[in-house]
Amino acid sequence: MSYGQQGYGGGYGGGGAPGGGYGGGGYAPPPGAPSGYGGGGPGPGGFAPMHSGPPPGADPQLWSWFTAVDTDRSGHITVHELQKALINGDWTPFDLDTVKLLMTIFDTDRSGTIGFNEFAGLWKYIKDWQNVYRHFDRDQSGSIDTNELHEALRQFGYTLSPQLIQLVERKYDVLKGSGPGAGARSEGITFDRFVRACVVIKQVTESFQRLDTDRDGWIQINYEQFMHTVLSLP
Repeated sequence: MSYGQQGYGGGYGGGGAPGGGYGGGGYAPPPGAPSGYGGGGPGPGGFAPMHSGPPPGADPQLWSWFTAVDTDRSGHITVHELQKALINGDWTPFDLDTVKLLMTIFDTDRSGTIGFNEFAGLWKYIKDWQNVYRHFDRDQSGSIDTNELHEALRQFGYTLSPQLIQLVERKYDVLKGSGPGAGARSEGITFDRFVRACVVIKQVTESFQRLDTDRDGWIQINYEQFMHTVLSLP
């Protein structure tokens, strides 16, 4: 198993993405939120009434988002609550696999849900990725095509062959999505699946790096090591 020396890359995902906050998807706004948040309009699933007030020191706007997503008023957000609150720029819900990946990254206490502090990190992460997505969506089509994907990965530091680029595109093509609305979207990689593709490529590369101790671009592993590596990935 090998990769080019230029293919290590720094990459985004896992820990954070660059940039500020605008872009092709995000949170569907709660009632009364100003226009321009998330997808710019009400999202699927609706929202329940707000909690009484934010914790001491909390950003009131961010607290309103949290309480809007926490529809069962438990004080924690489940994966299904989060999926209902996240939309792409074309108003399609986030792919469930992407939502689960986001939960895995930000559920720091491994409770299966995210609290307000974890949600604050997730909110910034998504806003940062919106900026990245808008930057690489050069034709402003609302999706990432082959050339845009190649340029994004190149700038992240990953040198993938044309064959691998095509494989990534096929794997994350929106028409093959597992979430609601799959099959009803336009061609290309939407915001949610772009984030997941970049995070997965970063994590796969890091897994390879840990095994490539002499940094020559080759590794030799047994079946047990291979299965452990694959099953540890998102």
